[in-house]
Amino acid sequence: MESLIRFRIKKDLDNSQHKSILALKGSIISKGYTDIIHISDDGEEFHINSFSLLTSKKAAVTEYIMAYIEAKKLEQVVTIL
Repeated sequence: MESLIRFRIKKDLDNSQHKSILALKGSIISKGYTDIIHISDDGEEFHINSFSLLTSKKAAVTEYIMAYIEAKKLEQVVTIL
């Protein structure tokens, strides 16, 4: 069974938030969790980012993303679905 992780990101970000989101997505790829992240629209205010895991450790990946969101204070702009 394929594991899918999705998170919603506000479209209206300041420069610092935008850089942090790009760094998060880059680190997800560089850590080998996935090789591509898909981006789709979710109305006028949000994007949905989704990716299939290359590993069977969905809980660990989700924890990593949640810790990153908390450390960078992105709770108001990123939500794991």
